[in-house]
Amino acid sequence: MSAANHDKFDPTVANEARVLDYLRGGKDNYKPDRRLGDLLLEAAPELVTMLREGRKFLSRAVWYLAGQGVRQYVEIGCGLPTRGSLHQILAKSAPDSKVVYVDNDPMVVRFAQALVDGPCEVRVVGADARDAKELLSRPEIGELLDVREPTAVILQGVISTILDDDVATRMVRDFADWLSPGGYVVFSHPIQDLCAERTDKLIDLFHEGEFEEGGRRNGRSLEEIALLLDGLELVPPGLVPTPAWRPLRGEPTVDITTYWGISAIGRKP
Repeated sequence: MSAANHDKFDPTVANEARVLDYLRGGKDNYKPDRRLGDLLLEAAPELVTMLREGRKFLSRAVWYLAGQGVRQYVEIGCGLPTRGSLHQILAKSAPDSKVVYVDNDPMVVRFAQALVDGPCEVRVVGADARDAKELLSRPEIGELLDVREPTAVILQGVISTILDDDVATRMVRDFADWLSPGGYVVFSHPIQDLCAERTDKLIDLFHEGEFEEGGRRNGRSLEEIALLLDGLELVPPGLVPTPAWRPLRGEPTVDITTYWGISAIGRKP
């Protein structure tokens, strides 16, 4: 069973959220998570940098959106609450914001409900985001958010765990369609083009035993990722290596020629 399977809480099987917690230096993980985390680091030692840059991008994206008047956020595949989480960023940039965290891992949901605090109004929803329409129809979302108001959906890395291209495309489209004009999709995805062998190895580690005959066994190219965002107006500088999306003055420089994660913010016309 792979790290991407969240059907039930099982500490004897590696779990994606707990593996990421381990890679970020957290303590909410178990031996199988650490074992898989070590294998991932052996295959790609730069994963720690990737995760750090992903959090920095989220912070810059949220500061941008807050400046555009966005006060409602839905983060899909939120993972375990750690330093630099969405509601913590918003506590500084837009403390009157409302946040819905979504994850289909029961441990994540339980921990998030217990740990989130601060000025933002936060709800945690346990659901499988592959059925975006069902998720977005949940009363706990409708009771907190008014989609007629400026809203952003955060899809940071979660689409890369979806091996079926049709499902991945439908997810992005359904979340974008739910937004009112002027809403935003925040998007990140690893890119295969620069180091295909390495990214394919990571996918094999995460999805061992999940592959169906004829299904995807490798990462997505830049062209394939761009298609997922079709119909959205990309905020400049567009779909770029994550560290290159509006870096702040004084931030440490990352060699983007070897960086294999890309990010964008798409605005619904």
